[in-house]
Amino acid sequence: MRKILMSLLLLAAGALAIWWWSRPQPLPVDLVAVQRGPVETLVANTRAGTLKACRRTHLSFNLGAQVTERLVEEGQRVEAGQVLMRLRQDEQQARVREVEARLDGLRNRRQQRCLQAGLDRRDHRRLAQLQARQLVAEDRVDQSATRARLAELACSAAAVAIRETEASLALQRALLDQATLRAPFAGIVAEINGEVGEFVTPSPPGIPTPPAVDLIDDSCLYVEAPIDEVDASRVALGMPVRVSLDAFRERRFAGTVSRIAPFVRDLEKQARTVDVEVRFDAPPADVALLTGYSADVEILIEQHANALRIPTETLLEGRRVLRYDAAEGVLREAPVRTGLGNWRWTEVLEGLDEGQRILASLEQEGLADGVAVTPQEREAQ
Repeated sequence: MRKILMSLLLLAAGALAIWWWSRPQPLPVDLVAVQRGPVETLVANTRAGTLKACRRTHLSFNLGAQVTERLVEEGQRVEAGQVLMRLRQDEQQARVREVEARLDGLRNRRQQRCLQAGLDRRDHRRLAQLQARQLVAEDRVDQSATRARLAELACSAAAVAIRETEASLALQRALLDQATLRAPFAGIVAEINGEVGEFVTPSPPGIPTPPAVDLIDDSCLYVEAPIDEVDASRVALGMPVRVSLDAFRERRFAGTVSRIAPFVRDLEKQARTVDVEVRFDAPPADVALLTGYSADVEILIEQHANALRIPTETLLEGRRVLRYDAAEGVLREAPVRTGLGNWRWTEVLEGLDEGQRILASLEQEGLADGVAVTPQEREAQ
């Protein structure tokens, strides 16, 4: 009997040892503590936005001629009204001088005729006085009156001719000015197409040609970014924005929504967007922002400053998380009620307490409710 009992004990010990060595081992997992911090509802662009200048103009000549002067270089800063380029002007300058000379002649002629008109008026008044005393024949007085009237009309006609010639001079000067390209505002020259001696022609209708000068006002910059039509309804003017540029990945720039397009773009099928413009609150002085930079925007819709939060990547479908049960060393499924959220953080309204630890990532396979784990703490970034 004792031998049988010993055999049974040995069998039980062997079975226990086999089970012990073949039991599932706890899986090492990363845990993150439930903390408090800011949680935001954000709207972001669906495609890369673009940094643009508030004013940018492609300057071209509206007549064809040879370039005689190129007064600026690419990258040069210019002031409003500064001359950038000139075309050949000798023919037009000659026309201006011709009209100026004709105008001088007309002014001299008008002065002569107006002086004659004054003389004829005085002569008529003198004859009229004599005729009142019966010293001059009446027909002679009539003739003097006619001469005075004709002289006045000649003086007036000379004035009309002067105004007509002045208008012609203004036209010739305007045509001459078209051969001079000036900066409409202060800015920086981005591109120049045209060298001294080359012949430039205006663009034919419907056929775009490179501008003579591409001028950018880089003192005022904004970001234009497309927002999904579903999110656009939540965006309003004046909302705060965080702007990030690919050229400065580690920095964020504060901005404000300044314009929302009044229509929806359908550049791609099933991807309708609304263009939103964002102005910088304070343009950075320590970096050079170049128009054309790709940019991303995060529009702040709503924010809770001290909310109980968890990383959004820890949420399972159905608003559940895997909470670590330290007493049993296993994971437990816990339903939660959430509030605000974005792709980084989600606010927890019910279901978790501050300090509790949950599974940090759902990428590891084999993790579910009741699975034994070995915790490896890490801080939520």
